[in-house]
Amino acid sequence: MKLEYDGTAFVGWQRQDNGTGVQEALENALLAFTGEEAAVYGAGRTDAGVHALAQVAHFDLEKYFTANKVREAMNAHVRPHPVAILEVDEVTEDFHARFSAVDRSYEYRILNRRAPAAIGLDRCWHVPVALDTGAMHDAAQVLLGEHDFTSFRATVCQAKSPVRTLSEISVSRDGDAVITRVRARSFLHNQVRIIMGALRKVGEGRWTKQDMVDVLAACDRTHTGQTAPPQGLYLSDVRY
Repeated sequence: MKLEYDGTAFVGWQRQDNGTGVQEALENALLAFTGEEAAVYGAGRTDAGVHALAQVAHFDLEKYFTANKVREAMNAHVRPHPVAILEVDEVTEDFHARFSAVDRSYEYRILNRRAPAAIGLDRCWHVPVALDTGAMHDAAQVLLGEHDFTSFRATVCQAKSPVRTLSEISVSRDGDAVITRVRARSFLHNQVRIIMGALRKVGEGRWTKQDMVDVLAACDRTHTGQTAPPQGLYLSDVRY
């Protein structure tokens, strides 16, 4: 199933003891609908406060229901959580939402104006200082391709290797909105948010493109600085 959710009230995708995860909300809805305790597996484990426009998840049921029935029933039973099931399809038994994915895309949204957000406060990062999006886009191209992204991953990241390959990264402006789009097969913990913290410095003129080159080569998280807040981040697409 493809779904969207507002991550503000969730502790992240994964079921946890310290609050409600999106996974738990979906599994409870499935139980209420089918009477089965089925595990729900997501394409990406979004962190607390991170949103999704097109998360993909799969589950296996003993009983048969049409895809339309599953979508309608899940949307009814997942209430009042801010989750909407957009599409449901039957897949082969070897399909896995996470491991079958070819790549994933994220968007990061900055509200770039002096005035703070009255609407959508929990859905963007408010940056009141004017940002040079052309410089940000140019510096971001340094990160394209395969690199050791140690400088751009959380110190608690559990990935076995810091090497990742970014196939796309762009920064553009639409009025007061600055939108960064990033695509890769997989991402390190907090990778996109740390990249955004670095790109803000470029946009404000505190860093140059060469600084991005140097920080990437340093392979040292302490060189990067701020991790952008979670509320500006959206899982926007998963391809199979």
